[in-house]
Amino acid sequence: MRESDVIAGVWLHTPDIHGDDRGYFVETYRREYFPQGREMIQANRGDRVAGCLVGLHYHLHQADFWYVPFGTARVVLHDLRSGGPTDGATLCLTIGRRDDGTHDHTGIFIPPGVAHGFASLTDMTITYLVDSYYNPADELGVAWDDPEIAADWGVENPVLSNRDQTNPTRADLPPHLRPSWPMRT
Repeated sequence: MRESDVIAGVWLHTPDIHGDDRGYFVETYRREYFPQGREMIQANRGDRVAGCLVGLHYHLHQADFWYVPFGTARVVLHDLRSGGPTDGATLCLTIGRRDDGTHDHTGIFIPPGVAHGFASLTDMTITYLVDSYYNPADELGVAWDDPEIAADWGVENPVLSNRDQTNPTRADLPPHLRPSWPMRT
């Protein structure tokens, strides 16, 4: 496990893989891996076809843990926490199945105030744990194509939801919806 050197409070974990001729076993998540985390109370799964883009979403009160058990995702994270040590930083990384057919099994802990999204580079499945129940008032977004964020999504002409097509740019976020540092621990 290691903290991102780009965005404070984002943790990347590559678990041990235990396998033999029958297949493999992976322990994808443990609460103790993430020092800033709280108990995860809800699990979600999303299946996407290649070329979809989800995000950028963010929460003021909720943390997420993402894992891609099938396929390949380009993950984009952007720190919206005003006044923080990594305010304005963008992290782009690819997780899941690699070009050589192996799987990296990386899990990502995303704290509140960090915008997050992914593009499906292949057909894929993403699982995510959250530390709060769904709250529509805490489902916020910023434009996926905001030039200030300058994300490299790895897809051309992505398929987007109506919500993701209409999110405001970072500069146009209303002040009361702009996270500030420090967020809760």
